[in-house]
This record gives sequence, C-alpha cells and structure tokens, in this order.
Amino acid sequence: METWDAIRSRRNVRAYEDEALPREDLDRILEAGRRSPSSQNWQPWDFVLVTERPRLQELAKVWQGAGHVARSAATVALVAPADAEGRRRDQLQFDLGQATMAMMLAAADLGIGSGHAAVSEQDLARDLLGFPADRFCAFLIAFGLPAGRPLRPVERPDRRPFDDVVHIDRW
Repeated sequence: METWDAIRSRRNVRAYEDEALPREDLDRILEAGRRSPSSQNWQPWDFVLVTERPRLQELAKVWQGAGHVARSAATVALVAPADAEGRRRDQLQFDLGQATMAMMLAAADLGIGSGHAAVSEQDLARDLLGFPADRFCAFLIAFGLPAGRPLRPVERPDRRPFDDVVHIDRW
C-alpha cells in the first residue's frame, strides 16, 4: 500500500478475525515504533508484544474500553518512565503519540487493523507484563485482521471540512 493510501485507510478497528499475524509483520510494526522520532532522540519507550490469548484476555481488563484487546491477534503495550514531570512529561506524551501512529500506519500498510486503549489498572498491567516499578504502561495498541471489512481508503471520512480546519497564514 502507498503511504497516502495507508493514511486514508487507517481507522480504529476493534473487531478482528481469529487469525494469527505473521511474526515478520509484527516485527515490522514494532520497528516502525522504534524508528519514530522523539524529542532530543530520547526514545523513552519500551514495547511489550503480547500474543498469548489468555494474557490478552487478562490485559483487556486494564481499562473499561479495552475489550477489543482480548480478541486481538496481538497487542503492543507502550511502557514509559513514570518519573517524567513538567515539560519532559509533555515531550513523553508527544513522543508516545508519534510511536503509536507510526505503528498504526505500518499496520495499515500491511492490511492489519489497529485500535488503541488507555490503561487505568497499572498494577494489573505490571503484573501481566512484568515492567519495572519506575515505569508505567501508557497505552495499548491492539492489532489484527479486520473482521468483515478489510482496510481500504475511506472516501468520505467523518471529519470536519478541510476549510474549517486549515487556516493559511492567519486564523
């Protein structure tokens, strides 16, 4: 898929086919996250790939809106330093956002759907994923082949009109 088609095709997918994803596709998605830009090349992230169904089912309990994680073929947990404060905390959130989007676009390029989820139950996430106490699980990204509707460019996205969003030189 071309980059522009991947951008236009990417949507939040929360229903997946019951089919494993090839390891080389997962590695490519993770490599996209690893290569993401970050403030001052900080690279504050670690990624935990989960593919075991029982663990995915438990991981889905870390947030009320993470039910799709239980049915995904794989989920990546983005883990980051817990001690970031002030401006560094803002940079962390921006950097994690870039890594998230890079992975989601890489997945769309492969025809793989993705859907993100927050994490509120940090203790459960730590127990399941084994990350150190000085880290927290910022987000989850679930991946899988979209059930019933493959990815393809969305012709009429549910977005504000271009001219309402884009301002040239001045608001």
